[in-house]
Parts: sequence; structure tokens; C-alpha cells
Amino acid sequence: MGKVVNLNKFRKRKAEAEAAKRADTNSRLHGRTKAERSREALEKQTLAAKVDGARLESAPAPSDDAGSKTDP
Repeated sequence: MGKVVNLNKFRKRKAEAEAAKRADTNSRLHGRTKAERSREALEKQTLAAKVDGARLESAPAPSDDAGSKTDP
């Protein structure tokens, strides 16, 4: 005969393993310190400023007359 398995314990172990995996994933995605978040935001701002400074022409401004014509 085979070994008897308690299904309740098996289910609980499986649920705990899944919860631990989900917690690990969430901590990787959202578990950053305030200093890390602010450093990343500063890097994004610096990069955006460099890209905008390197543009040859400024982007044309959208005109309000073209899209919103109404009859009185």
C-alpha cells in the first residue's frame, strides 16, 4: 500500500508556498525605499531634460481652431 497523505496539510503547504511566492514578487515590484523612489524620479527628470535640450526643433503647438468648430 502507498503512503497515506493528509490532504488538508497538503493544501495548506501549497497555499503557504503560493502566498510566499506572491509576497516575494510584490516586494520586488513595490518594496523600494523612499530614497530609491526619489533617486529614480530625479534620474527620469534629468534624462527628460537632456532629451528636450537635444531637440533640434520644438514640437509644434496644437491649434485649437482645427478640431473644435461649432456652428452658432
